[in-house]
Amino acid sequence: MSGPRPTRRIVARTLVYLSLAVATVVVLLPLGVVFLTSLKSSKEMADDSGALTLPGNLLNFHNYVTAFQDGRMLSAFGNTAFILVFAIGGTVVIGSMTAYAIDRFTFRFRKLVVALFLVAALVPGVTTQVATFQIVNSLGLFDTRWAPIVLYMGTDIVSIYIFLQFVRSIPVSLDESARLDGAGAFTIYWRIIFPLLKPAIATVVIVKGITVYNDFYIPFLYMPSQDLGVISTSLFRFRGPFGAHWETISAGAVLVILPTLVVFLFLQRFIYNGFTRGATR
Repeated sequence: MSGPRPTRRIVARTLVYLSLAVATVVVLLPLGVVFLTSLKSSKEMADDSGALTLPGNLLNFHNYVTAFQDGRMLSAFGNTAFILVFAIGGTVVIGSMTAYAIDRFTFRFRKLVVALFLVAALVPGVTTQVATFQIVNSLGLFDTRWAPIVLYMGTDIVSIYIFLQFVRSIPVSLDESARLDGAGAFTIYWRIIFPLLKPAIATVVIVKGITVYNDFYIPFLYMPSQDLGVISTSLFRFRGPFGAHWETISAGAVLVILPTLVVFLFLQRFIYNGFTRGATR
């Protein structure tokens, strides 16, 4: 009877490792092709070298210089950083305050408000873009950095739910003790609740930051000016100095990928810990 069990474990473990290996290849192969292409010269690309063919010079960084200068990457990184700071900061403040109000205050239609948040999360954003565009344009925010900032802050329902899970895990007795000492609602939120939300804040900052950094649709639609280009739109507009030079475009893609890759590798434990702690509390 003890024979089949070790065999099953070996088969199961083999299937697990095999699936992980396949998933790794699927994820890393396109990145490897882009990186190899970024190191190739125009002549090598004209000779129609294979996607996985090694470049003649592994230290050929000329394409990166061309992509950075002609693609206006410095300006794009600056615009992206500006939007990231305000969008993430606003999302953290609005999301945590909303979660605190929903969990700690009793008011009419509270359940309806939570249900409407869920409905809003389920509605595809494309279906409301015409109305959203008209509102943004009427407020004079079109073709400014503030248009995507306002949209990023006002449409992040997921962050509210992340904060809500953590707020619910904080004992109400802390609020009651603070009220006995004369603290008001805002003081309780700022001095007690907000400092205890550090794991949730870290999770929201990382997830929201990656989302904003990689987003293409909103910046492309609401900031058409070239001097307002962010990382995603600048890469889209860049075609190389003489047309579709894929080696230069690949170098630009690597420059765009590197920051998110580094951030994720160093901060991935905060993402996993934030989601698991919020789900188990």
